[in-house]
Amino acid sequence: MHGQDFHSLVAAARGTCEEKVADVLNRVTVVLGRTSLEDQAELQSLKQGLYVHGVLDYCTTALRFNYVKAEGGYNTAVQMADILSTCCVGIGPVKKSEKFHCRFLPSVTRNLFYLADRLMLRAMRDKGQSQKIHQFRKVMNSICWFLKAHLHLIPQVLDCKHYENIQLCDDDEISVLLLDMWQELLNTDRAGIVSEPLLLIMDDIVYKMSSSSNPVIGSSAVRCLLLLIKQHGWILEVIQRHYKGLAELIIKDWHGRGFNSNLNTLTALLKSRVFQQDRSQDHGERVRAACIIQAAWRAHQTRRRLLKLPQAIRTLQRTFRERKWQREEQTERRRVEEELRHNLLLRRQRANRLFCQKQLRLLEILPADQVERYQGEVQLRAALLIQRVWRGQRERRSICQQRHALQQHKAALIIQRAVILFLKHCRTKRSALTGWTGIQGLTDARRAELKKQVDKHIALYRLSAVTEDSCRTFHQRTQGLLQQHLMGRSQAWVEEQHRHALIAQINTDLELMLNSPSLKSSTAQDLDLFRSRSVPLATCAKQSHSALLQSLRLPWWRMLGPEFCSPERKTSDSVDVEIETLYLGGLKSPDLC
Repeated sequence: MHGQDFHSLVAAARGTCEEKVADVLNRVTVVLGRTSLEDQAELQSLKQGLYVHGVLDYCTTALRFNYVKAEGGYNTAVQMADILSTCCVGIGPVKKSEKFHCRFLPSVTRNLFYLADRLMLRAMRDKGQSQKIHQFRKVMNSICWFLKAHLHLIPQVLDCKHYENIQLCDDDEISVLLLDMWQELLNTDRAGIVSEPLLLIMDDIVYKMSSSSNPVIGSSAVRCLLLLIKQHGWILEVIQRHYKGLAELIIKDWHGRGFNSNLNTLTALLKSRVFQQDRSQDHGERVRAACIIQAAWRAHQTRRRLLKLPQAIRTLQRTFRERKWQREEQTERRRVEEELRHNLLLRRQRANRLFCQKQLRLLEILPADQVERYQGEVQLRAALLIQRVWRGQRERRSICQQRHALQQHKAALIIQRAVILFLKHCRTKRSALTGWTGIQGLTDARRAELKKQVDKHIALYRLSAVTEDSCRTFHQRTQGLLQQHLMGRSQAWVEEQHRHALIAQINTDLELMLNSPSLKSSTAQDLDLFRSRSVPLATCAKQSHSALLQSLRLPWWRMLGPEFCSPERKTSDSVDVEIETLYLGGLKSPDLC
C-alpha cells in the first residue's frame, strides 16, 4: 500500500503544473504521516526517495507559484514550506551529494525566503489581519528548522535579496521574528558559522537595536549579542572597535525597559579593559602617523603655494586692472549719457523759448483786429493734427478688426481666379477636341464632280491585292465606327451643354451672393439669395462654417503668430479638387437639359 502511494505521488509531482499543488501536498503529507510511525531509517529512506524521484524539486519550485487563486491559498504554500524543510532535515547521505549541497539546498533557501518575502509584503499591506502574520511566522520557523541542520547555508542567506528586504522592514513583529531566528541559530551553533557571516549578523543585530524603540526588539538584540560574545570571544573586540559609542547608546535608549540584567552584562563587557592597552598603543601610533602625514601634506601644500605665488600675483593684478578699467569705462559711459541727456534738454528748452519768442513777435507785428483770426488758424491746425492722428489710429484699429473680412475677400479672389483658369482650360480642351466639320462651301455639283474624279482614279490605279468586296466591307466598318463616333459626340455635346448650364448657374449664384445685402440688414425674403441648390457647394459651405467656428475657439495667442492660418484660405490643389467634385456631382436640372 505504501509503495502504491509513493508511486502515485511521484507521478503527480511530474512537471511544474500549479493546479496539482494541493494534490501533491496531500499525498506527501499522507506518505510522511504513515512512514513517521515506523522505523527512523525507513523515514530517512523515504526522504531520500522523494529527493531522487524529483518530488522535493517540485516542492521547491512550488514555493514560487501564485497562490492567490489556488486551492487553499497561501496556507497551502506555508504547509509546502513546512513539508520541504522537514524532508531536508535528517535526509542522510544521498547520491550525488555535491549537487544536493551545492545546488538543491541553496535553491531551497532562496525559495523559502522568497515565500517569506511575499508573505511579509501581504502582512504589511493588510496589518489588521493576524492570519497573514501568523503565516509569515510559520514560514520563518520552517526556515529556522531548515538552517539549524544546514548552517553552512547562512552566507547564502545573507547574500539573498529577499532576506535583505525582510531585514530592512521596520515592522516590530517582523523584526522580532528575525531576531528570534538568529537567536535559535546561535544557540545551536557548533562552530558551523565562519567569521565573515558572524560579522554581518552582528551588523544586522546592531542595526535592529539602534533603529527601533520596542523593548521586545531591544531584549532580543541584547540576548543575540551576548550569545555571539559568549560563543566567539573575538566578537567583543570587533564591537569595541567598530561601535565605540554602543555602550552609551544602550544605556541611554534601553535602560529601565525591563531587561536590565542582560543590559548590564552587555554594558560591562563593552566597557571592559581587556583590550584597553592594545587600543592605547594603536591609538598612539595612529596619532603619530596622522601627525607625520599632516606635516608632509601641509609642507607639500605650502611648496605648491609658493610655486604658484608669482602667477597668482600676476593674475590678481590683471584681474584688478580689468575691473578698474571696466568701472572707469562704465563711469565714462554714464557721464557721456548724462551730457547727451542734458544737451538734449537744453536744445528743447532753447527751441521752446525761440518758438515762444517768435509767437510774441508775430503777435506784436499783427494788427489787433487779426489776432483772433491768427489764434483761430493756430487752433484749427492743432485740431486738424489731432484729428489726423486720431483717424489714423481708428483706421488701424478697424483694419485689425476687419482682418477676417479681408481674408474672406482674398479667399473669394482665389476662388474666382481658380474658376476662371478652370473655364479657360475647359474651353481650350473643347476647341482642341473639335472634330472635322467638313469642307466649307461644298455643293452637290462639286460633290458629284469630286466623286467622278475619285472613281476615275480608282479605275486607273486599281490595286490587284484588294478586292471590291474587301473594300466594301472596310467601307461598311468605317461607316459603323463613324456612326458610333457621332452618337458618342452627341452625348458629349449634351454633357457639355449641361456643364455650361451648371457654370452659368454658379456664376448667377456668385453674382447674387456678391450683390446680396449684409446679414445684419437681411430679411426673411432674402434667404433664397444665400441658398444653393448644389450639394457640393452646400457641403463646402458647411465645412467652411465649421472651420471658422473652430478657429474662433482658438486662444488669442494662436491668432498672433504666423502659424495662424485662416480656415477660408485654401491651396490651389484643394480648390481644383473641390471644383472638379462640384461639376461632377452637381444636380442636373431637367430645365437646363
